[in-house]
Amino acid sequence: MTDDDCEKLILSSWQTNAEPWIAAVREARIESRRLVTDRAMLAAIEARRPRSVLDLGCGEGWLCRALQRLGIRAWGVDATARLVEAAKAADPAGDYQCLDYAAFSQQPPERQVDLVACNFSLFGAEELERLTASLPRVLNRGGHLVIQTLHPHVACGDAPYADGWREGSWAGFDATFRDPAPWYFRTLESWVALLNDNGLRLEVLGEPLHPDTGKPASLLLAARVA
Repeated sequence: MTDDDCEKLILSSWQTNAEPWIAAVREARIESRRLVTDRAMLAAIEARRPRSVLDLGCGEGWLCRALQRLGIRAWGVDATARLVEAAKAADPAGDYQCLDYAAFSQQPPERQVDLVACNFSLFGAEELERLTASLPRVLNRGGHLVIQTLHPHVACGDAPYADGWREGSWAGFDATFRDPAPWYFRTLESWVALLNDNGLRLEVLGEPLHPDTGKPASLLLAARVA
């Protein structure tokens, strides 16, 4: 299966699972989000004191709504039309756009923000590399990128610790979720190289811990335009 095939399956899976995802987020069914990762993402953004944020892969819009309550201007972009529709319905005055990563990379919107946030929204390979290369064009001078993603040491499981496509899973979710998408595993070294190669200087590497297991619930990377 080619990279392009895998990227298409990712989008297809989110289209298929949009409704159960909206319910899972809004009903706080995902324990790691409820206990750790939502707060970790908000804290990482607040620490950089942005006036404006692009939530890239905004889903149903929870982060944009949270940022607006903090007085931060938020703009949400997602490739799944149903999720963008739900975001708009929950936040009629909000700023949301349905746009896939390929289109964003080829022609980034002609607007700039202080910070780009990617909260568990980066799953691809070559498409992610093109997307990352495009981000400095939408960031103001000295702007920040904050990524929260699966921690590679935890997500690796028993597979070799090497970049590559992995089979998807909805383990831990209810039976309404189906057709899990493949995702591209990156080592910690690979994540850092991705930033450095695209004009982004890593400033903070965080590992928010789950209060019960004591293991990292995520990997947090905060970078700045070099």
